[in-house]
Amino acid sequence: MNKILISKAFIVNEGKVRVKDVLIKGKRIEKIENHISEPNVKETINAEGLYLFPGMIDDQVHFREPGLTHKASISSESIAAIAGGVTSYIEMPNTIPQTTTIVEYDKKRLIASKNSAANYSFMFGVTNDNYSEILKLNKSKVPGLKMFLGSSTGQMLVDDYETINKIFRNIDLVISAHCEDEEIINKNLEIAKKKYGSNIPAFEHSNIRSEKACYKSSSNIIKLAKKSGARLHVFHISTEKEISLFDNKVSLDKKKITSEACIHHIWFSDKDYRSKGNFIKWNPAIKKQSDRNSIVDGINNDLIDIIASDHAPHTLIEKNNSYLNCPSGGPLVQHSLLALIDLFHQKKLTLEKIVQKACHNPAILFKIKDRGFIREGYFADLVLVDLNDQFLVNKNNILYKCGWSPFEGFRFKSSIKKTMLNGKWVYLDGKIANTDAAMEIEFNK
Repeated sequence: MNKILISKAFIVNEGKVRVKDVLIKGKRIEKIENHISEPNVKETINAEGLYLFPGMIDDQVHFREPGLTHKASISSESIAAIAGGVTSYIEMPNTIPQTTTIVEYDKKRLIASKNSAANYSFMFGVTNDNYSEILKLNKSKVPGLKMFLGSSTGQMLVDDYETINKIFRNIDLVISAHCEDEEIINKNLEIAKKKYGSNIPAFEHSNIRSEKACYKSSSNIIKLAKKSGARLHVFHISTEKEISLFDNKVSLDKKKITSEACIHHIWFSDKDYRSKGNFIKWNPAIKKQSDRNSIVDGINNDLIDIIASDHAPHTLIEKNNSYLNCPSGGPLVQHSLLALIDLFHQKKLTLEKIVQKACHNPAILFKIKDRGFIREGYFADLVLVDLNDQFLVNKNNILYKCGWSPFEGFRFKSSIKKTMLNGKWVYLDGKIANTDAAMEIEFNK
């Protein structure tokens, strides 16, 4: 079995940064020591001056397959992921068909087994009437349920509180929720239409999908979860007010109510609508600079547990439509880790905190088996980063199928040098090296 030695790297892991050697044997990490002298090593990487991270685990991506492959595919977006240091992802169920039956769930797993370049798993979608399907799930293969309590299409907008309560009381899985109140949003939209007609400017998005809409929905569902004892995870916190709904009194493995922040909500603010327009139109909306700053504070003080991308690509043609005809979402998975490291350079986050929120905590929260940490016996999902080698985002190095990025033209202060997946190099110095190393994620349920 092949052995690979990574020597003299600054390992960022479990709250510390230390220079260590790491020996990989086959798919797993065999040794982590101050100095490893090992015979029969196939390859030795001198990583002096580089930083070794566990592969990022992104707990919220939309790869658009099946049914929306003009925007993206499992193949194209997972390739972008490994180039960005994201080695594992949890993909969302709002595809066509929606992933709300066992049959469709297994079809998506089959597609990924053939085409994914990164480790994969899929949320199972909740509807008002698929409770019997939820009962059939194999918990070792499912990270959890996704519940849209705002901003969804088809049958995935869950507004039957009898169904929600039944799931909360009886299903022992993490339930991840998108929280926005549709009634408030629709009223705000009508106000905007009266003011602007059909020419609503992008900066109105944060007023339409307002703080009030987010807080009402998230606070209501948290009350219900606390009453029923459910394991609730609130996706993409976008407001300062919502952060007050969470606490840091116990460790993550003991928390029942947890939260996630996304890259766009900690990078952009409503001031950026003037220059970026619909290209930063996400649901929930990017809001005030004070919201952005409070979300960063929430990450640092452990009121917010996970950082993810909410990677949700649309084509350039779609994003160039008028506000009313432009879908929400954008591509991020290739640049999310670089953006976080830039926040380290800005002294807003430490490297240890980035790894905790983007690598360790997703593994803990979803009970992912043998990933998310640099530990002996764990799968060798690793990322080598040069903190001082700049990376300019341009058309030539954007790997998303949609071909654009809200970071286009921006020069990050750091770069991803190498990504390893299950003991194989999959990204090397700007080039994809391997697309067949991925595995399905397993869960300790």
